[in-house]
Amino acid sequence: MMKFLADMGISQRTVEYLREANFEAIHLREQGLQKLQDPIILQKAKAEDRILLTHDLDFSDLMAASGDSMPSVIVFRLKSMKADNVNRHLAAIIETVGSQLTEGVIISVNEQRIRVRKLPI
Repeated sequence: MMKFLADMGISQRTVEYLREANFEAIHLREQGLQKLQDPIILQKAKAEDRILLTHDLDFSDLMAASGDSMPSVIVFRLKSMKADNVNRHLAAIIETVGSQLTEGVIISVNEQRIRVRKLPI
């Protein structure tokens, strides 16, 4: 089963959406980790075998610099980061490329496309 970790820019409603779809999901805020630094967030996601959901481009750079093949990261580059819009795009990602999330990828999504890059980069 895919497990998710939501960064601070992701709505708690997206975590609820994932839970309703029978995925395991947590938000940094729920654990009082709002101020956690990006490298530590990546370590947490990797240690807990979670897919990181974010809109922060720094995570792509950190993963590239690390040479690691996990965790998978989904970077949302949407004009509207409202939960309904993020959830719609997330559902499309899970449906179309979900199997790749367990293999170590960075997925960048905007209104026009889903871009998948295999890790390590």
